[in-house]
Formats: sequence, C-alpha cells, structure tokens
Amino acid sequence: MRTDHLLFGAAYYLEYLPCDRLEQDMEMMERAGMNTIRIAESTWSTLEPSDGVFDFTYIDRILAAAARHHISVIIGTPTYAIPAWLAKKYPDILAVTKNGQELYGHRQNMDITHPGYRMHCERVIRALMERVKDVPHVIGFQLDNETKSYGTAGPGVQQMFVAYLKDKYPDIRDFNREFGLDYWSNRVNDWADFPDVRGTINQSLAAEFQKFQRSLVTDFLSWQADIVREYKREDQFITQNFDFDWIDYSYGYQPEVNQYDAAKCMTVAGADIYHPSQGDLTGAEIAVCGNIARSLKNENYLILETEAQGLTAWLPYPGQLLLQAYSHIANGANSVMYWHWHSIHNAIESYWKGVLSHDFSENETYREACRIGAEWKRIGAHLINLKKENRVALLLDNNSLTGLREFPLETTGNQSYNAVMRWLADALYRMNIEFDMVSSGERDFSGYDFLVVPALYSASEDLLNALDTYVADGGHLIATFRSGFSDEQLKIYHDRQPHIINKCLGIHYDQFTYPKDVAVVSCSGGALPDLSSPAHDWMELVTCDTAVPVARYDHPAWGSYAAATENSYGKGASLYLAAFFGEELLEALLSSFFTKNGYAKLSEHAPHFPVIVKHGTNDLGKELYYYFNYSGEEQTVLHAAGAGTELRSEKAVGENETLLLSPWDCRIVEV
Repeated sequence: MRTDHLLFGAAYYLEYLPCDRLEQDMEMMERAGMNTIRIAESTWSTLEPSDGVFDFTYIDRILAAAARHHISVIIGTPTYAIPAWLAKKYPDILAVTKNGQELYGHRQNMDITHPGYRMHCERVIRALMERVKDVPHVIGFQLDNETKSYGTAGPGVQQMFVAYLKDKYPDIRDFNREFGLDYWSNRVNDWADFPDVRGTINQSLAAEFQKFQRSLVTDFLSWQADIVREYKREDQFITQNFDFDWIDYSYGYQPEVNQYDAAKCMTVAGADIYHPSQGDLTGAEIAVCGNIARSLKNENYLILETEAQGLTAWLPYPGQLLLQAYSHIANGANSVMYWHWHSIHNAIESYWKGVLSHDFSENETYREACRIGAEWKRIGAHLINLKKENRVALLLDNNSLTGLREFPLETTGNQSYNAVMRWLADALYRMNIEFDMVSSGERDFSGYDFLVVPALYSASEDLLNALDTYVADGGHLIATFRSGFSDEQLKIYHDRQPHIINKCLGIHYDQFTYPKDVAVVSCSGGALPDLSSPAHDWMELVTCDTAVPVARYDHPAWGSYAAATENSYGKGASLYLAAFFGEELLEALLSSFFTKNGYAKLSEHAPHFPVIVKHGTNDLGKELYYYFNYSGEEQTVLHAAGAGTELRSEKAVGENETLLLSPWDCRIVEV
C-alpha cells in the first residue's frame, strides 16, 4: 500500500492510565512528530461493560484529542480479549486445547469458531464501526490482534475437522491410505468413529489438523474484514498485525497462521517485530521478519508494533531507536509504531515499557523519538514507498515448519525449521545480499536468479517438479538437508532421496544421523579457503552422482561422504547443504556459489556485518542507499554508487566516497 507520508506513532490506551493525562499525551506526541495512534483492540470490556450495553466515552475522547493535535487513528476490532461477562454467558467459549479447557484471565483464550463468540464479535464490531466510520482522521482498521487458532480443538472444532476431511476425501479408504492409518490399528472405517485428534500418534494426521487450524484463522480474519468493509471509506485501509515465531523475540515464520492466505482479505499487511537490543542488536529480525511481511502482498507494509524501551533487557543504547526506525523503512515499511506510548502500572505487561516510563516524564527514548519525528518531517517524502527489486528469494513453507515440529532436529526442537531458515537468511543478511520471501504456494520462480530453500521437509510433487524446472531453465537453487523428504501429508517418499530434486541437485543419500565429533571441512584444491566447522543437529551421508563435493565430513567413518555439493543441471546450477555447520564456512560456500553464477562478487572493500547496506528506489525515481552500523565502534563504508546527497545531513556525497559511520549510526544517500 502506498502512502503519502510515513506513519509514526504508538498504541495508546487511555483506559489503562492511572490518571487523566490525555491532552498532555497528545501534546507530547505531536511535539515528537508522531502522527498516528492505534486504539481500541484491547478494550472490549470497556467498550461493552455488560451484555449489549456500549460505552464509547474513551473512544470519543481519544478521537477528539487526536484531531486537535493532527494525529491520525487506526481502530482495532476489540475481539482478541473477551470480557468476563461473555465467558460467564458461554462457559464453553473458552477454547478446549490439547491441555484441556482454558481458564479465564489471559487474552486469546477463546474458541474463534464458537457461534456465541462470533455473534458478540460481530455486534461489538458493528457498534464500533458505526461510531467511528465517518471520523475523517480514522485512516484504517486493524483486524483483531496477532490472531491464531489458540489451539482450539473442542467438540465443535473436531466436527468441523471431520467434515473438512470428508469433503477432501469422499472415499474413507483414500483417507486411510493417504495418512497411513493402518499403523497401530489407527484405521478409521466409519466417519462416526473418528477419534479425538488430540490423541493421535500419527504425525500426518496431526499436521493436517494444524493445517485445518490455520484455515480457521484465515476464515476468521476474512469474516471480520467483510464486516469492516461494509463501513469503511475508500480511503481507509484494512490490516492485521501479523506476528512471528517467538523465542524471547520475533524469530521466524509463524507456525500457526498461513499468512499468505490470511493477508488476501486485507489492503495492506502489518507486522509486529521485536528483537534483542543493546549489544545484541543486529537488525536481522527487522530484515527477516520484515521480508516476510513485505512478501505477503508483494508491496510496502506497516510496522504496527515494535519496541520503544520494551522488555527490561531491551532498553536501547543512545542512537539505537533511530537506527531501528530507519532499518524498518529501508526494508520497505511505511510506518514505525511502538508498543506502546506509556508504560503500564499493573498486570502482566507492567515491565514491557513504552516510549514513556512509569513517571510519564520526558526520557532519552522520548527525546530520540523526537529526533526521528523531526527528521521524517524533513526528509520523509524521500523515504516512503521504497521499491525493492531483489535477485534472491527464500522459500517459506508452513507444512515443512509443521513437519519439523513433529519430527524435529536433534537440539533445536520446535524451532528446527525456523532455525534452518534463519541459518541461511542471517548469512545472506551478514553478506549484504538482500532477498525477498516467496510462498511455497508459488510455482513460477523465474523472476529470481537465486532461490534459497531451507528444509523443505513436506513438499508435493508439483512443487518439487517446479524446483527441478527452475534449475533446468537457468535458475540457481540453494537447498538444505531434509528437503524433498515427505509429501503434503508427511508421508515419507519411498524412492531415492531427496525425492525428484535429486536430479537437479545431482546427489542422493539413504542414511542420515545426528553428528557426534564430526567436522565439516571445505574440499582441498577448490576455490574455497581451508575452513572447518563442527557439524550439529543433523547430517546426511550424501553420495555425488553428477554433483561435485565442495565440503566433506572429517570423520573416520563418514569421511567418504559429501557435506555440501554443487551441480550443473540444464541451464542452471544448485548448491546442496547436507548438514548444519558454522556461519564462516556457510558464508564461504554461499559466496563461492553466488560468484560462480553471476552474482556480482563483493570486492575486498565491500561491507560485511556489522555494516549493513540496503537499497531501493523512492517515489522520486531516485536510488536510495542505506548504510547501517550495527556496532558500538566506528565503521567505514565505501559508497560505490554515483554522486548524491546524504539526506540526514543534507551533505553532498561523491562517487566512491568513503563514509564514516558512528556507533549505531545510519546514513542515507540519494542518487
């Protein structure tokens, strides 16, 4: 979605404040250059304090104050946290999961398919939309909040799942065969006998249920979007704040939502991205998760939540808030909005701090936000709607993510798919190779010179054939271990592994193990430097057919097998990584493959992390080069493009000029 200015602001909850300071808050936001707030999505019990009784006092006051201070508003539908009276009215509204029935208290504890829940959701959404639809400075609507199925698996959901299976497999014999249910006498000979899926030991069936649960999320968001669309103006957008797999911060592709499907009902994709800070700030989460968000609609996206102060360990160093903000914009975002404006004085998020601390006074974070706001007022027209055209894409697949949760790697557990994805994505990021994400639902990858495929454990034959065709037609495929191993139902292919793509990879294997005291070493005599790295989590014993080994195992038993291979196939080429190993060797293998196959080789002066370079074309048709220093020490970087202007300082920059980057600094050159 294109915008005419960058959106900058925070979530704001007057309902949470211990004192009335609405006017003061709006004045401070305006002074900081903030122009947008998000409201309402967390406050159903305030909007509807009792069944059918609505109170819009807070909404009306916030909207009026925002108008006085030239602040736009995004309205969230308040459906992700149910009021106590609703839980009392429908005791079965609380989701039944594999752990039993949820208790009231935390958010996102309900069955999103429950008819009573849906009825009350629709009623409060319509009442809210009637109230705000004609307000000029309401610019858009957010559907729910970080929506998932929340593991709902009660009797009603089970019945829906059986109906879904009956529609997909009209002949129950096909169902039993597809899922291999003869194992341990799990065969179902009559749909009426279908057991509670929560007890299954069949990972194929478990994975199908998770796929079905993801479809419930798509349906729920589409249903809400249809209601909102009845009221919204043409100039208003519909979005959702998608979140990501979480390991104490945003990490990778979300396992509980098919975000590509769910985003179809929206005008613009939105995202919530959180990450480590201080000395652990790398910008990798901003890039990787932002790339996912950008790919959902193949256009600019909104950052609806990110950290200001955030968790206690995340308090940013001076300069980091500004660095983070520009990192989002350089990745294609058209907004930066903080969770949240003010720190909360009670309940579970008391120590998830906002822009302001608990005393509401100006602090270093607020003053740095003022710097961001002032700069964006001055140069924002040069930054909005950044268009990115990348030659490299990384394939994302929900089914493989599920498959590797069911059959994880040795130590990475439920994060195993995203661990492999981040292994590759982070290497590209450190090497300053910008990349897009693409859905495994696509079949034509010809728009990219290089396609990176992490752990494609579950893949249909038509997808594997599409990858084979991609290479044969001149593409360059980088694939990893555990790819092409099972079909869409997680049934393991019973011919040569990896299934179908063994031809374009030029390899096969029939054994694998967890590495113990095994090193991966680059093959001597090649273009690679002599490097060695411990293998971990997984290794395949690969035999080269037409491929050439570029790394091998250093081990008395496994030394004859390849750990990484390259292969020419048709007009293209492939690189296969048969094991997990260290980042230095990975980067060397990737660099060699990219260079051999036409990706411009970086010179000895080219940047590498902690200096990160991002590039795109702005609305003025000019090229932007962002230079970031993700370290606490000064860095230099060569501006290898033509002469231009550094936007933040408004100073001229010459062609091939060396730029000095202060600690945690950012420069933007417009050419």
